[in-house]
Amino acid sequence: MLESIGVLMGSIVLVALTAVTGGIFRPDGWYRALAKPSWTPPDKVFPIAWAVLYLMMAVAAWWVFMAEDSTARTTGLTLYVLQLVFNAAWSWLFFGRRRIVAGLVDILLLWMVLSLTIVLFAQVSAIAAALLIPYWFWVAFAAMLNARIWKLNPVESSPRNG
Repeated sequence: MLESIGVLMGSIVLVALTAVTGGIFRPDGWYRALAKPSWTPPDKVFPIAWAVLYLMMAVAAWWVFMAEDSTARTTGLTLYVLQLVFNAAWSWLFFGRRRIVAGLVDILLLWMVLSLTIVLFAQVSAIAAALLIPYWFWVAFAAMLNARIWKLNPVESSPRNG
């Protein structure tokens, strides 16, 4: 029981470290000045959504980590960590470096790795896979938003800006 709680706390710390980039690199005047589609959520929605998603992600990874050892478990957890890296990189690329296209490439890679992670998690635990589904939809939505912002702001995406 104590080991399980320790693993869960470690999983929460791992996603919290990922979330730090979202706290460091966040919407600013540059982002607010960009043309955005009418369906862009208000800025205040993002931290609430991410808090819930990060908690669900941590629980999903914990659930898989605590399962019996298998190739699906090991590969799934490896891909899970990789998608966390892509997750953290997006805020730095998009808000920090102001590279809309690089952010789009990153988030598409995140979405693909996350998709594979869900497939592997499902082989270990249907519950763990289900916990990642809202995150999958959120990343898909964020990718569409990123792509639309790029289309609406092509000059802002050029290397000379930022």
